[in-house]
Amino acid sequence: MSWVSRASSLLRSVGGALARNSGAVTTIVFLAALAPRLWVATRWSGEPVWDGHYYHFGAERIATGHGYSDDVATPDGLVWHPWCHYPVGYSAYLAAFYFVLGASPTVGTAAGALAGAVTAAVVHRLALSFLGPARALVAGLGCALHPGLILYSAVLMTEPLAALGLVLAPLAYLALSGRPRLAPVVAGVIFGLTTLVRPQTILCVPAIALLGEGKGLRGRVVAAAITMATSLAVVAPWTARNCVQMDGCAFVSTNAGWNLAIGSSPRATGRFEPLKAEDGCRIVTGQVQQDRCWRDQGLVWIRQDPARWLALAPKKLAFTFDHQSFAVGYLAQADPGAWPEERRAAWRARLGIFQYGLLFVAALGAVLLPVGRKKDVALASGLAAALLLFADGVMRDAPRIWPLVLAIPVLSVLPPFDRRDKGVVRYLAFCLTTLVVVHAVFFGEDRYQIVLTPALFVLAAAALRWADPEGVV
Repeated sequence: MSWVSRASSLLRSVGGALARNSGAVTTIVFLAALAPRLWVATRWSGEPVWDGHYYHFGAERIATGHGYSDDVATPDGLVWHPWCHYPVGYSAYLAAFYFVLGASPTVGTAAGALAGAVTAAVVHRLALSFLGPARALVAGLGCALHPGLILYSAVLMTEPLAALGLVLAPLAYLALSGRPRLAPVVAGVIFGLTTLVRPQTILCVPAIALLGEGKGLRGRVVAAAITMATSLAVVAPWTARNCVQMDGCAFVSTNAGWNLAIGSSPRATGRFEPLKAEDGCRIVTGQVQQDRCWRDQGLVWIRQDPARWLALAPKKLAFTFDHQSFAVGYLAQADPGAWPEERRAAWRARLGIFQYGLLFVAALGAVLLPVGRKKDVALASGLAAALLLFADGVMRDAPRIWPLVLAIPVLSVLPPFDRRDKGVVRYLAFCLTTLVVVHAVFFGEDRYQIVLTPALFVLAAAALRWADPEGVV
């Protein structure tokens, strides 16, 4: 027996054992993710900074029964003042833990560690829905041990929790595929809750039509419509609260106009830049009015110089995908003594190398998934394009990986169209497309890619065809 045959036989045995004990494997993935995350969450976390300060404060207010609000000083004393500038979902999630365990940043980061571990387990189950057990394990463990995702356990930011919703919704939908009336409702609830964490999530809901097998166009459209209606119904009570309590109606939060102005102002660089009153909104009396003012000002700037605004899109995508610095910068801001520049630089480089490799393999996974006609010209062209974009990006003095990110959705729809992935790859590619479009319009920061990082492991595992000798897609 040749070594190839022996290896194939061994992989079959391992795959069989993994398949027979898939529940235990998922538990192992969960524990493998939880242990390092809890260590980082309890040892490296400090006082919340940047947006994390506001999420923590909002969670404290909710946990103590004051709602999503603050107290404003007036001549008559402190007056309760409702909030909705930041999305409420993440603070509400933290508040559940603060109510039981106390409102401390470490409790918040431990709650984030738990969400990250659950995400790794969900990634394993989602991959298992269409990949063999070996590749599903690779996806789950990759997500569990990703250094960037582990590092995020020490920061109080929304992206890891939003990432959980994007992989949990399709998993729930596929798991309930035998109950077509229930599946879109459950997926819609998950999407709705995730929209309260990150409003852009609502743009991913139509991708539910890409999931499943044996459905006609009408059935897919109906499923997507039910999912969307359910998502909106979940968000609706919060929207109604904003209409009643704020100075105007806001779907979830009031930072969309603000963000549009940041990405289109004459001083725009492609990433976050603080706005000043003299930029255009000097007199505002409420959060909704302020957001609408900045939205209108942003549209004015775009109309005045649309070419400049469009030319900023590559820079915005570069800030979103080419860098791996947000978590490092957050921790250094919270505890400067523990993060000298040498350590920050080393971590940024380490995270960058890991993420670039993940994006490259994910691109190959999007291409390699079609079955049949393996020598198809389009398939070969896709592989060549992924290799070329990756090589071009990493060989530059300043690495550039965002063109490869743009290629992933394109590669996912290349012929041949005979796939056995239950639509998961194209669902994930659709979500990635919404991320690209949103941040090309607004502005980029590398923390935003964390929302799709767990999903990339599903695509990456799809590239490892050798891991499933039976030929499972």
